[in-house]
Amino acid sequence: MNKKAVALKYPDGAPAPFIVASAQGKLSEQLVKIAKDHAVPIVANDMLTDVLSLQEIGSYVPDSTWEVLAGIFAFIYNEEDKK
Repeated sequence: MNKKAVALKYPDGAPAPFIVASAQGKLSEQLVKIAKDHAVPIVANDMLTDVLSLQEIGSYVPDSTWEVLAGIFAFIYNEEDKK
């Protein structure tokens, strides 16, 4: 199985999260390492990664992923609040 990683950003005021990086194979491992080194939250969701990895870097995430992403962002915010 080819490993994949996608990085998202959701700045205040943006209409939706957008894709800032996408990688496969060894590059995906480097992307995950960079995220860990900078304390960026990481959530594994293979199906979502498959969908998002098909999108262009710089594009907003597709509407069809919003419900799943809302749950992920809520989880991340909840975890950060606990810290």
